[in-house]
Parts: sequence; structure tokens; C-alpha cells
Amino acid sequence: MEQRVEALLFDLGRVVIDIEPARTPARWAELAGIPAAALAAQLRSRISGGDAYCRHERGEISDQAFFAHVRGELALELTDAQFEDGWNAIFIGEMPGIRRLLASVSGRLALYAFSNTNPAHRAHWSQRFADLLAPFQKVYVSHEIGARKPEAAAFRTVVADIGVAPERVLFFDDSAENVAGARACGLRAVKVDGPSDVERALEELWADLPPNL
Repeated sequence: MEQRVEALLFDLGRVVIDIEPARTPARWAELAGIPAAALAAQLRSRISGGDAYCRHERGEISDQAFFAHVRGELALELTDAQFEDGWNAIFIGEMPGIRRLLASVSGRLALYAFSNTNPAHRAHWSQRFADLLAPFQKVYVSHEIGARKPEAAAFRTVVADIGVAPERVLFFDDSAENVAGARACGLRAVKVDGPSDVERALEELWADLPPNL
């Protein structure tokens, strides 16, 4: 590597925390007493990645406003508490082996995380996975910084706060779009399809670091 990496930046979903988006419509359908398959298709086509979804992740609308939007779009007669129940059903557990990998990094390089998320999700995972996330010096969340991956403003805000040059940050994400966005902002980035991709990148990184690190 031409310049030494000083900070590692991890996405959370499917990199540190295992998630399954299909669990959300399944839980909502269960609570509403309706078939899950049609609801899942509607969620993908009308909600996921849409304007309200992105505004929610940028902190421009509240959980309650987002749930009201979903309620209207999908004609679901659920309370906000029921929506939140299903919304948080997405979380499964920690990614296999990631706890060990984070422990191997902690104390050797600055360790950070950056997630496209929202208040309801953060309230859930920050408590449920508190010990898993403990090695991170800081967890950046899109709804607090007002920008989401892969927007350039998101990466620039995070890197500026970390306080190192972007080329000294190695970023891990499961989204090819987010990896491309990071690279466009000067970060080094690894596309993660599984824990082995993180492990392989760390092995290569250790081989390039000076012996005293």
C-alpha cells in the first residue's frame, strides 16, 4: 500500500450484524393477519429505497412519520408499536466470526462504524448488540449526520470527523454502490460478501503494516 491505513470503517448490516429484510414484512403480515408474500412484494416496490425511506435514513422525517407513510402506502392497520416491532425484526444476530475479527483490530488501528439507519433501528441495535459494538471508537449513523451512503456528503462528513486523510481509511460494506461511493471520495474500500472477505483484507493489511503495529 502506498500510504498506511490508519482507520478502519465498517458498515453494520451484513458486515457486523446479520440482517434479513424479509423478516419485516413477514412480521407485519403476522400482526395484521394477512398473507406475507404480497406484502413483501409491495414493500420492495413501494417503500424500500423510496423517497420516504431515504428521508427517514437522513433524519428528515421521524419514525412516526415514516410508519404513517408505510401505513398509507400498504394499507396496513397497525399501530406504531406494531410497526416498530416488525421493523426491528430485521435483526438476526452477529455475523459469524466478526467478534473475533474486531477483537484482533482493537488497539491496533482506529476502529469506526457507519450505518445507513434510523432512530428506531439504532435504538434497537445499540442496546441488543452493545457488547459487539464496544470496540468501535464511534458509530456514525445517517440520520444524525443528515446524509446516507453512497452520498459523497456522507463519506466526507465521517472522514472529516475521524480526522485522517480519506486514503488512510479502509471501508468495508456489503453494497457495491456504497463501495463505489467510498472510492469516489478517496477511501479504500472492500466489498463484503461474507466474513472471509473481511478476514482476507485484514490479513493483507497486517502484512503491509510496519512490525511495531
